[in-house]
Amino acid sequence: MNRRTGPALVLALGCLLGACGTAPTQTHRPAPAGEKPFWRAEFDGAAGSRPSARSWNTETGNREAEGWGNNELQYYTDDAANSALDGAGHLEISARPAPPGAGLPCFTEDFCPWTSARLTTEGKVALTRGRAEIRAKIPTGTGLLPAIWMLGDNGVEWPGQGEIDICEVVGGEPRTVYGTAHGPTYSNENGIGEAATLTADASAAFHTYAVDKQPHRITWSVDGEPYFTLTPSKLPSPRDWVFEQDMHLLLNVAVGGDWPGPPDASTPSPATMTVDYVRFYGEGHA
Repeated sequence: MNRRTGPALVLALGCLLGACGTAPTQTHRPAPAGEKPFWRAEFDGAAGSRPSARSWNTETGNREAEGWGNNELQYYTDDAANSALDGAGHLEISARPAPPGAGLPCFTEDFCPWTSARLTTEGKVALTRGRAEIRAKIPTGTGLLPAIWMLGDNGVEWPGQGEIDICEVVGGEPRTVYGTAHGPTYSNENGIGEAATLTADASAAFHTYAVDKQPHRITWSVDGEPYFTLTPSKLPSPRDWVFEQDMHLLLNVAVGGDWPGPPDASTPSPATMTVDYVRFYGEGHA
């Protein structure tokens, strides 16, 4: 079970040393001329309709998954109130206070005080080699942890499964975009990554978040501007590189937990991740 419980150690050191990248205000940089994705989700459809089950799974619950490994407060549902198309070409994933008396079982307390959604392409779409590109507007606020990320399809228990966090925006750091990798000997707070700094809150505008996953090299970028490249040489001994495999995508908005801390009266409700598109370039399965 994946546990994403804090900023990466290498990331934090890099920021202290002035190595954190700074992303521009540009909202979209198109793919190079002639480059076509092998899979894309553009989210065209009627307002209130669910994303296509051909590509997307909707995971539900909380207690059974130990608060999703991070003592989180949301109960993931398959309700349109938590994940649906907006009728204007976007997917909306919304965290909301649970309805009074909902009685949704929670790992951290008797009942989850929030609902949200967690969508995955596991078993349906995967990237083998190439670029995952997601254009989205990310919610910000105390106690929130929205994430765009990938997990490996190798069937190994996490962290040996491999995890690439394409974009995480945590709690009260609305202008910081974290990009992190987790593996067998570098997980949780020892994940390896860096951060990009936006000039405005991530919730103020759409940005294009991407990773380019090539053999023995992963590069993170925002709006086409790279800010971190990971190679096996940057891993701790014995340099367990677990990313030469198919990896599926996850989109979710978590609430509370070990990293962002609890929500408070200032936390937006609903807190919505608005996804314009998802595109996979290179090689994979769809």
